Amino acid sequence: MPLFWKPYRSDVTDFIATLKQRDPKLEEKQRQGRALLWDRPQDLQTTAEQRESRVPQQPYVYQTKG
Repeated sequence: MPLFWKPYRSDVTDFIATLKQRDPKLEEKQRQGRALLWDRPQDLQTTAEQRESRVPQQPYVYQTKG
């Protein structure tokens, strides 16, 4: 190991670290945004109905029947 070796840190990692220093509440805002769009309760009955109503795809999609 060289005498002046230091661990590599990418530009993206430095950018994110700087961004978090400027806005300490950034991660909390990200969690709130995720909860708003993705973390929703699931309706199991609706999900089951959607799975049952799927039509299987034919082996060759572009072939016409007939």
